[in-house]
Amino acid sequence: PWFVTLFGRDSLITALQTLAFDPDIAAHTLRILAKYQGRAVNEWKDEQPGKIPHELRVDELTNAGKIPYNPYYGTVDATPLFLILTGRHAAWTGDLSLFNELRPNVERALEWIATYGDTDGDGYVDYRSTSKDGLINQGWKDSGDAIVNEDGSIATPPIALVEVQGYVYLAKREMADLFRRIGDAGRAQALEGEARELKARFNRDFWLPDKKFFAIALQSGGRPVAVASSNPGQALWTGIVDDDKAGATMERLMDDDLFSGWGIRTLSSNEVRYNPIGYHLGTVWPHDNSIIAMGFRRHGFDAAAVRVANGIFDAAAHFAHLRLPELFAGFPRDRFGVPVHFPVACHPQAWAAGSTPLFLTALLGLVPEAFEHRLRIVRPLLPHLVDRLELHHLAVGDAHVDLRFERSGHEVTVRVLNVRGNLDVVVEKVRTDHHVTA
Repeated sequence: PWFVTLFGRDSLITALQTLAFDPDIAAHTLRILAKYQGRAVNEWKDEQPGKIPHELRVDELTNAGKIPYNPYYGTVDATPLFLILTGRHAAWTGDLSLFNELRPNVERALEWIATYGDTDGDGYVDYRSTSKDGLINQGWKDSGDAIVNEDGSIATPPIALVEVQGYVYLAKREMADLFRRIGDAGRAQALEGEARELKARFNRDFWLPDKKFFAIALQSGGRPVAVASSNPGQALWTGIVDDDKAGATMERLMDDDLFSGWGIRTLSSNEVRYNPIGYHLGTVWPHDNSIIAMGFRRHGFDAAAVRVANGIFDAAAHFAHLRLPELFAGFPRDRFGVPVHFPVACHPQAWAAGSTPLFLTALLGLVPEAFEHRLRIVRPLLPHLVDRLELHHLAVGDAHVDLRFERSGHEVTVRVLNVRGNLDVVVEKVRTDHHVTA
């Protein structure tokens, strides 16, 4: 195990993936990351006040001051993800105590987004390392050659990633809801206004009209990095994508050059730098696909969400113990009939393991409204390998519910087996709201 240590982004995403089934993971994750939240400007460590750390090391090189990992802060997305997890934890638990406990950390995180997060003043959170020993790329695709132009050249910092703008948008929406719940309507309105303004600019500046798709990023000078990648799929999850662009985004992600049959590739096979065994240049990452499936469900693209889930679950059957690896190669499914292993993938890995519970959360349509003592089950689906599934002791607020999902013809029926506590379970079979968050 090479990476048995605290990672900000990875831990936050894993906690989001498992939130429906164990919110305590989220609470512990938030508390420990808050403990290491940035407090000063330290260029060697890419540290800034309010920034959530990227990685903590306690090895000899770190202790000797040879590498900046005690902790290192070179991540652009952990800070908004910290806020998103805080908001989603409250939605499942119906409890504001963790938000109130972490309120100083929340305030510092919002301040980091507003100040240090935007290095060139264009209104987008971006990254440009200040450390001689830091990471060149600081999104989840953090290898040195991960963000590339159409001609194959490396993108030029500062780099504003498409999904990171979505994270910031969702973070502000989540925090607005919690500030309103504690009686601070003015702060809530301000955050909602910032989110609306960001969404409008984002859909103007990141959209590529000729490609009918979103750029993976904006680089120095506001120039789009115009390759086709999986990143816009994560933006779908956050709600930042306009309705009139969501359908085209989904269809592009499901084209054969991006969807391998096993899952959506990190980079289109039509791009110059595509490499089916390149770490972030054409491989398939289960965690990435699970978040994209959430985005598809949010916008009502149910068939696409099931297709992605089926591909990933089918791939899992070809790995030891049915255990999903960190990533696997991006070769087309029909070429070999089995997913090709990536030689040095972490196996197991936390957010790869977390993909299965997030796929289930997405497909079953679990939408918590714990403050209202309600669980919405929105257009429930099952992967093709499963005809019946039961969930027991699912917690929503202080209540618990046992549920059975069963395939009946072309539909999935839901039976409430038992409810303990005050909880209203509402099953919505017909799509009634384009902005359903599944």
